[in-house]
Amino acid sequence: MATYNKRGYKPAKEKEEKLDNNFIEDVNVDEKDSATAKAFDTLDQTASRTEDFVAKNQKYILGGLAIIALVTIGYLLYQRFIAEPSQEEATDELFVAQQNYQKAVDASVPKSQDSLFNLVIKGSDGKLGVIGIADQYSGTDAANLANYYAGVSYLNLKKYDDAIKYLEKFSSKDAVIGSEAIGLIGDAYSQKNDAKKALEFYVKAARNTTNELTTPVFLMKAGKTALSLGNKADALTYFTEIKEKYEATPEAQTIDGLIGMAQ
Repeated sequence: MATYNKRGYKPAKEKEEKLDNNFIEDVNVDEKDSATAKAFDTLDQTASRTEDFVAKNQKYILGGLAIIALVTIGYLLYQRFIAEPSQEEATDELFVAQQNYQKAVDASVPKSQDSLFNLVIKGSDGKLGVIGIADQYSGTDAANLANYYAGVSYLNLKKYDDAIKYLEKFSSKDAVIGSEAIGLIGDAYSQKNDAKKALEFYVKAARNTTNELTTPVFLMKAGKTALSLGNKADALTYFTEIKEKYEATPEAQTIDGLIGMAQ
């Protein structure tokens, strides 16, 4: 006897598998819904704790924000009404001192130089000297530059301790003038017959930046100072560096003789 499958008929086993799958899917959905609910509960709890914290510490939070705002406003007001006008005043005061400094550098008569360097330090024509500018306008660029002029002026006037004092206050990112100021401190110590300190600053000046203007100059001074201290090995190092790296500079023209002395 022949049997026929009715259209749409599925075996009982297949129906059972479908029911099982539906059950698993329902369980997974329930689990996802449960995890989502837990996540929202956690967020609600966190938000609630945050609100409680803000409520309890509102005065402190607002106070902290107020302090930050006051500091910011204070800084802007300081820059606008104190720092900028001070810089302008200091620059104006420094102009006459700069003119006297240039005249002193260009002068060929020592007595005239000394007189002009004193004007640089003390002031003239109703304007402050560099010492007054450095003190009165401390923190400005003009005051920083005034320290440099003061140091060089005192060095030329043979007041070496004062020269060191003001040159050490000066700072510059400029490759040449920054290294030069350090090297001038070495010159001041050299004039004080303190060769060890002089050597320290000559080396520091040479290593401050690498350029053909200042580096070979202070390597040369470092080498000669090391040689005077009997430290031939270091002197040879400095002299050899000039020969190998700065052969086109004036210092390299006589370096072979110095290398021979250091060997």
